[in-house]
Amino acid sequence: MGGAVKDQLCSAVKDTGRQGPAVILVNPQLGENIGACARAMLNFGLTDMRLVAPRDCWPNPSAQATAAGALDLIKNAKVFDTTAEAVGNLTYLLAATARRRGLEIPVIGSDRAGPDLRSRQAGGERTGILFGAEKAGLKNEDVVLCDSILTYPVNPAFHSLNLAQAVMVFAYIWGSSESAALPGTFAVVKSEPATRTDIIRLFEHLENELDTAGFFFPPEKKALMCQNIRAPLTRAKMTAQEVQTFRGIIKALARGRGQKGVDVAKTEPGKG
Repeated sequence: MGGAVKDQLCSAVKDTGRQGPAVILVNPQLGENIGACARAMLNFGLTDMRLVAPRDCWPNPSAQATAAGALDLIKNAKVFDTTAEAVGNLTYLLAATARRRGLEIPVIGSDRAGPDLRSRQAGGERTGILFGAEKAGLKNEDVVLCDSILTYPVNPAFHSLNLAQAVMVFAYIWGSSESAALPGTFAVVKSEPATRTDIIRLFEHLENELDTAGFFFPPEKKALMCQNIRAPLTRAKMTAQEVQTFRGIIKALARGRGQKGVDVAKTEPGKG
């Protein structure tokens, strides 16, 4: 790569909000893999790298060693304690995983993912994709935050990819889809989509009220029940206004618990 082209690409790191989907590495283990991921990303113009609780120290000299010409991307990588924080400002999220995991989440193939993301970005959405740790991949509580699962056409008898390889495949999908995006007139977003932070707060609001109402029984099944609640709400792809309305419904139901009969009794003659 020529020096001028490299400088042009590296300068794009300063404007990460408009450089395509965010690549979120959840609990990455090896600094070498993080650096290789950065190199793969920058090859195809992706510059928004986010790290969730990397196992080893950060900044990591090993990451810098394998990043080659993508050092600026490494230096500007954002680090978060939790996945929820890392995806908070995103409105559409993919999970890169080879397993369905028993969750009712739509699956999108590599042929559709690029044009779909291009269309969403053109319409003003902020998109991203989650990649799991090298050893164990993504956890269900991460996947359930996603709108769709992205699957690659890999050998079903051997579908284990190195983290940097998986990111490279996605980066290629993104880069090769540039001319396949829908025209802007078809990509207009009529209503502002809810951010992932809005969605997570809705989850927590609903689950807290359900907990108060004694819904989670037996207690040991609460985690699974929460996943079953979150998955369809994520699939709904709510707008910011819809999330506000839904939270208002939850609040009204919680406040009104057991109050209707009392209010009627107070208004009836001879009552109270």
